[in-house]
Amino acid sequence: MNPIISVENLSKQYRIGTKAPNPNMPDGTPRKLLDVSRINSLGWKAKMPLREGIEKTYEWYKNRSSA
Repeated sequence: MNPIISVENLSKQYRIGTKAPNPNMPDGTPRKLLDVSRINSLGWKAKMPLREGIEKTYEWYKNRSSA
């Protein structure tokens, strides 16, 4: 299952970025979907869901930057 998540919701969920969206600007680029069927056909499979990957990457970064 591949849930669709917007960049806005992703940034809110992980508090990424510090700027609020500018209401005078367009909504940004049209929605883009990633099609992983080709790489999956070559045998690659994601090892973890996006949320878990972001959390692990953040923890790794925190540990590396505090050293």
